[in-house]
Amino acid sequence: MAIDRRKVIEDMSKIEVLGGNNGLIEAFGVYVNQLPTSFWNSFADKLTRKVDPELYESTEYLLVNCGAECGYHTGYGIINCEEWNAIVKPMVESTEDVLHGAFAVFTAWGWANIEITELVPGEKMVVRAYDYYEADIVKYGATEMMSAYMIRGVSAAFMALAYAGKYDASGDKFNTFKCNQIKGIECGDAYGEFIVTKA
Repeated sequence: MAIDRRKVIEDMSKIEVLGGNNGLIEAFGVYVNQLPTSFWNSFADKLTRKVDPELYESTEYLLVNCGAECGYHTGYGIINCEEWNAIVKPMVESTEDVLHGAFAVFTAWGWANIEITELVPGEKMVVRAYDYYEADIVKYGATEMMSAYMIRGVSAAFMALAYAGKYDASGDKFNTFKCNQIKGIECGDAYGEFIVTKA
């Protein structure tokens, strides 16, 4: 791996992204919201705990799908932005470096302290998150459910960006991979662990 993770995190965390009066940040070719994480955690918790048990799997799918769609389009914007080109791109020697760089940026911007621990190009990726905003969902009572929906979706989307062919703005490719969460801070584990494989 040619990516200096520490340097990417250090340099990218210095970038200030400002939002407009409408609460949105126009960056990376997509809109990124500035709502507090407590809003998203309480929203996800209410959806998953109050839905009819027969609909839980569909609800969970939709939350992960939102993360995947966001990760696919925002991830593409990130790996094509000026900041990426200046800081990360000079270190990139392979597709795998792009993935490592993307997760370093993910960490730098506070979404999760996350890194790849295993990678079989185009087939399988294991990521470990030592801190992530969705772990705070325990404040809303959900302690028995794996609930890192955003990380699951984004991790699968990053694999799609790397291995599913050319970026497709229609989004048809962002579900080429799936991600299963096998450990979660929100469930009492020391870290979250996620396995991405072909869908």
